[in-house]
Amino acid sequence: MSGSAITGGCQCGAVRFRLARFGGAAICHCRMCQKAFGGFFGPLVTAFDLEWTRGAPRYFASSDKARRGFCADCGTPLTYEAGGEAEVAIGALDRPQAAPPVMQVNPKDKLAFFDGLCALPTRQPDAKPQQEAFKASLRNLQHPDHDTAEWPAKAER
Repeated sequence: MSGSAITGGCQCGAVRFRLARFGGAAICHCRMCQKAFGGFFGPLVTAFDLEWTRGAPRYFASSDKARRGFCADCGTPLTYEAGGEAEVAIGALDRPQAAPPVMQVNPKDKLAFFDGLCALPTRQPDAKPQQEAFKASLRNLQHPDHDTAEWPAKAER
């Protein structure tokens, strides 16, 4: 992604960031990341020259050596910081596909079923018409995957 801005932010748009370049991306299986992300692992990438461009994260000290940044308004996990460069949540990037993980860390806490997840069957879109109709009726209130001059956007009149 050299030459183009690397940006991201939280789900509600209250906190936005920019960084100069990525370091290595990984998924962390430690129990702290599982809890911080509310998921099976924490997807993180090293962020060089991280700059907050709208708002700022709140922090939770998840240990005596690390803190985690998150949006105080919507709860989106944003950073893991333990000295040195911050790690940012890959899912908070505007283009998360630009930071594919290249390794897994802390395997001792990896959930036993994790390695079999990709073998699970996939429900096809036409299998649950009511659910598809519901999803089609939703109005997305998330911040878009790009910087905006202001947010929330003013309602069209």
